Amino acid sequence: MVKGVAEKGLENWVILKPGVPKKLHFSDHRFLERVITDPVFGVEKRVQSLMLLVDEEDGHPVEKTLSIVSSKLVQELSGYLEGKKYKGYRFVIVKDAPGTVPPRIESITPI
Repeated sequence: MVKGVAEKGLENWVILKPGVPKKLHFSDHRFLERVITDPVFGVEKRVQSLMLLVDEEDGHPVEKTLSIVSSKLVQELSGYLEGKKYKGYRFVIVKDAPGTVPPRIESITPI
């Protein structure tokens, strides 16, 4: 990656930094099977991922993707997936600590 690119917000993926809440609006979603490297054992494994198309990040229009492999966070969002109900809300998502700590929803605000 070119130095400074991530700091300017030009990446295509939403980055959740520990302790930094992200206000996001979603416009679409898909479930996708992905191969990831397990952070503890270093081996590849197949996981089900919820991919969310993000059109607003921290109040700014963007074209990014948020990939969620945490079943806990997917469960928190599940009530908003049917009929794409998430389109009527802004979500604040935060990762409380570095490492394998899953992100969580801090708040949900109707638009």
